[in-house]
Order: sequence, then C-alpha cells, then structure tokens
Amino acid sequence: MASCVSSCSPVVRFCHKLNRLKTLEDDVMATSLKRCLSTVDLALLGVGGMVGSGLYVLTGTVAKDTAGPAVVVSFLIAGIASLMAALCYAEFGARVPKTGSAYMFTYVSVGEIWAFLIGWNVILEYMIGGAAVARAWSGYLDSIFNHRIQNFTETYVMRWDVPVVAHYPDFLAAAILLVASIFISFGVRVSSWLNHIFSAISMAVIAFILVFGFILADPVNWSAKEGGFAPFGLSGIMAGTATCFYAFVGFDVIAASSEEASNPQRAIPAATAISLGLAATAYILVSTVLTLMVPWHTLDPNSALSDAFFRRGYSWAGFIVAVGSICAMNTVLLSNLFSLPRIVYAMAEDGLFFSVFSRVNPVTKVPVIAILVFGSLMAFLALIFDLEALVQFLSIGTLLAYTFVAASIIVLRYQPDKRSGSSGGGGGIKTDASSTTSEQQVDPSPVANETQTFAQDGGGMKEYESFSDKLQLVERQNNVKEKRSAGMLSARWEPYLGRLLGDCEPGEVVAFSVLALMVSGVSLCAVLVFGNNQLHLPVWSFTLLLVIFSLVFLLSLALICVHEQQPNLKTFQVPLVPIIPGFSILLNVFLMLKLSPLTWIRFTVWVAAGLLVYFGYGIWHSKEGLREQQGQDVSARYVVLPSGSLVETVQNIQPEGQTHNTLTPETPSSSR
Repeated sequence: MASCVSSCSPVVRFCHKLNRLKTLEDDVMATSLKRCLSTVDLALLGVGGMVGSGLYVLTGTVAKDTAGPAVVVSFLIAGIASLMAALCYAEFGARVPKTGSAYMFTYVSVGEIWAFLIGWNVILEYMIGGAAVARAWSGYLDSIFNHRIQNFTETYVMRWDVPVVAHYPDFLAAAILLVASIFISFGVRVSSWLNHIFSAISMAVIAFILVFGFILADPVNWSAKEGGFAPFGLSGIMAGTATCFYAFVGFDVIAASSEEASNPQRAIPAATAISLGLAATAYILVSTVLTLMVPWHTLDPNSALSDAFFRRGYSWAGFIVAVGSICAMNTVLLSNLFSLPRIVYAMAEDGLFFSVFSRVNPVTKVPVIAILVFGSLMAFLALIFDLEALVQFLSIGTLLAYTFVAASIIVLRYQPDKRSGSSGGGGGIKTDASSTTSEQQVDPSPVANETQTFAQDGGGMKEYESFSDKLQLVERQNNVKEKRSAGMLSARWEPYLGRLLGDCEPGEVVAFSVLALMVSGVSLCAVLVFGNNQLHLPVWSFTLLLVIFSLVFLLSLALICVHEQQPNLKTFQVPLVPIIPGFSILLNVFLMLKLSPLTWIRFTVWVAAGLLVYFGYGIWHSKEGLREQQGQDVSARYVVLPSGSLVETVQNIQPEGQTHNTLTPETPSSSR
C-alpha cells in the first residue's frame, strides 16, 4: 500500500524530491580542491573568525551597559554554550570532510530544500558580516586620522540623506574587500599565510594587553565601592551571555574548510577545540584586565581598551591597541571571504545553484569565479550601506544553521545504515553504491552474487549476504535477541516499550521525536520571550505552558535516548547525544526569538527570494534528482509469500520513456 501511494501520488513524489538526501561517493576524501591545511592552519582560521573587533568593542559595551565586571562570567557561559554547537560541527566535519559546512551537513541527513535554505541564509550572513567588518575597519582607521577620509568624501565626492543607506560611499571599505578577494583567489596557501601573519600580530597585541593590563590592575575596581562584581545581578549576567554568544560566531570556517584539510578526521575536531579554547581564554582574560584597570561604569564603549590605557597615563599604548584591532578585523574579513565562496561552490557543485560557481581554477585549486563575484557583491554592500543597518540583519542565519546542524547530528546518529555494503566510517550516510550494483549485474549466476536484496515485513529494503541468510531470517523472525541496528528500540527497553514502539521502522520514532523536540523547543522559548511582555499571560497560564512544553521537550529527548545509536566510529563523536544537541537547539531558538521583528521581516523576504531560486533553478538541476532519473536498470528482490516460500522478482525502475533491456534470473523457475 505504501509503495502504491508513493508511486501514484504526485504530492508524495514532490515531497520526496524536496527531502532527498545527498549521496556521497565511497571515497569521501576525493576532491577537486587542494588538501593542504594542517591542524594549526585550521585552528588559526577559527581564531581569526572569532577574535575580531568584538574583543576591542564588545567587551567594553557589555561590561558598561549589561553585566559590569561579571562580563567575565558572561563570556565563560557563552563559550560553554558555543562549545555545544562547535562539537556538532566538529563531528560532521570529521565524518563528512566536504566543503559547505552547515549546508552540506543538512543535505546528507535532513533533506535538500532544508539544506538549500540553510546555505542560502549562510551566504547572506557571510556577505553582510564581511561588509560590516569592512565598514568597521574603515571607520576605525578613519578615526585614527581624525575622520579626514569621511570629511573629504562628503565634501568632494557625495553625501546621501537616505534611510538605511550610508551618508557617504565608503570607498575604503569596498577597496579592502576587493583587494582581499584578489589575494584569496591566489589559492588556499596564500589565504592561510595571510591569516597567519594577521593572527600572529593580533595575538602579540593581546599578549601585550594582558601583561601590561595586569600590571595596572587594581582590585578596588571590583569592590563594593565601585558597585561590586555583578552590579546588574544574575539577569545582567544572562543578558550579557546572549550578547557575548555572538563573539564566538566564526568557528564554522573550520568545518567549511574540511575539504581542504590534509587529515580532516583528526584536524577538524582538534582545530575546533583549540580555536574555541583560545578565543574564550582571550575574551575572558581581556575583559578581566579591562574591568580591573578602570571602573566599569567609566568605560568608553566605542574604544574601551585604548581609552583605559589613556586614562592610566599610557596614551602610546592606544596605538598598539589600534594596530591589534585592525589586524583582528583583517582576520575576520579573511574568514568571511574564505568561507563564503566555498559554500557557494558546494551548492553549485550539487546543482542547486548556478553551475558557473562550481568551476575550480586548475592552477590555484580554488573557485575563483565564486570568490571574485561574491567578493564584489560584499564590496558593494560595504560601499553603500550603513554599518548599523548591516549589523541588524546578522546572526539569524547563523543561529538557524546551528539549530539544523544540531538536529542533523541526532538524526544521523540514530539513522539506519543506508550504505550498500561498502565499508568505511560513514555509517548512516547515503553513499554511492552504483559501482557495486553494476558488478552484481554483470554476473547473473546466483552463486556468484554475494549480495541479494530482500523485502522485509515493513516494506523496507535490507541486504543479506546470500539466499540462505534470508531463509534463516524467515525461520527466526521472532528472535528478539539478534543484534539491533541504529534507530531500533534498545533491548533493555523492549519489555517496557516494546508493545508501543517495537513495530516502528528503524529511525521512525527518532525522526518524529526530533520534530517534536524542535516544535516544543520553539514553543517553550516563545513563552519565555513573549509570555510576560507581549502576550501578558497570567501567572497560572504562563506556568502551565512552561510545564507542558518542558515536559514535551524532555519526553522527546527520552524517546530518542531509548533507541540504539550507530556504533562508535573512528572519527570524533559528540558526547551525550541527544542531550548536548538538544539543549544547543533550545539555546539557538531562544536567541533567534530575541532578535528584532525587523530582522525577522528581512529574513522572511530573503527566504522567499531563495525559494524562487530553488524552484526556478535548483530543483531542476539537482544532481541528486538527475541521479534518481537515471536510476538502475533493474532491481532484484525476494518476496516472502504467505506459503513461506521465497520468490525472486525483477522490477524495472527506469524512468518511463527510456528504452531498456529486461534482465531475467538465470534459473527459469521463480520459486526456490
């Protein structure tokens, strides 16, 4: 009945198209890019993506307006929260060492349209992020020269008085983006060495700030005389945590570079841990030094560090801080320009985006067209848009990507093995077994065919080594002690939940539970964010809704936990699944709902534009769709008849309208 509905219903076929998974080749290390990045290279890319202008601006802003000296605790909690998302990226980057980051991870585990939307939003995040950093870089450099660049441009070039658009075109910001794009197009080694240079200078300046700052530290600035360590209380610390969380956005550049890593299985997890640890240490120590040097309530949010040294009588140190700030912003700029073209390349390589962006230069081994086109678009944004207008749109796409990657980890970990007899470390990921099928079809002898496909009671397909294995399976259908595959109910929970969940297909309950987890998480966060202020809920209804949605969330986690996970692989795995990914989803959704309504409106418009691109181009040129259309010539399967005998049938699965040769079993009799 299910197969009939699937073959007859256009709606079902259309939904299948939208949710088809990416098929990975057997050799996941094969690539047209150049694998040359070491663990150190990747770690410095991650540090460069996280430790930018936020170190010099965000620390002072959060300390003065939100948390006081307790900004140290805010950064610590934010670092731990970011670690949950980073671990998910690390596992995927090690298991699927392909460029594309969150887009690729969603494609291999959740579905095509979701992967496209994630990639589409991450593209916008990187474009706006790069343009915003270029604007900040230009403004910081201009402030050193007393805003002479801005004054000259407004006086002799042009000045606009249009909302959202900047008051003057920022040619310096656009120029730095174009120059950086040209350097990155020279190849991954050039990009890596540029990042090394700027990161080394930035870390040297941070070391100077820490050493000299601790010398000037005065513990009185944390005393009750100045307001105490946590003048805004626990609420201030948590509000500061929400802001500080965005300081760690940028570690995904490591996963985006996994296709160019020499040894991604080891390098991706190690580089993620090292970079996140270094970034968290830098933020915590710098905020400690800053609030110990001067009273927190006297900080200048725009230039807190340089102003602190100036007020302590060391104005010359402000120049060193300025150099470090510019170098740090350069590393963030390189990180955005490095990651963006690779996500575009991955989408174009899969046929979901325009194929011209999948072309790789044979000399530099990088997607030069994608780098130059999107670098120019980024420069255009920096040229005409104001920094504040750009920053307002940031973070929603990144948080959405974090959410889907965390959900994908749960789905993948409990997903039944879909591979066709190939060995390796990609369990649960759909891999291309066409070569194996071709080899099987060459020799029609039933003895030579080592693998036959059988129809099981639930309608799903599973492979066994020989015909006799199927006979043994029929004889012991009620044997519950056989080894359970991923996604099945655990044996120890069989006596308690077997009647309720035992008849479900492997992975079916987990997929439903992940959906319930996300829905209850969104509902719980919506009540927390909007319940008191916007909705004005009474205390009893507010409490009741919190209890209901919390119970559904925890019950969903419990239902996932009682199922079998995939066996331990040789690559890195997130510990405490599904707990860590589950709470990562909850945190990301909470932060998304805290964003302004205008951000959500812009996000909706951008998603609508993305759907036009997908349904106008991507769904028709998807390589997974072309692979399904080509199909296989025949599929042999054994069907269990009511009498208990097994019949081999040959089913043609070629698309209609194509000529084909029908293969028949060598044995004339169908009954065996």
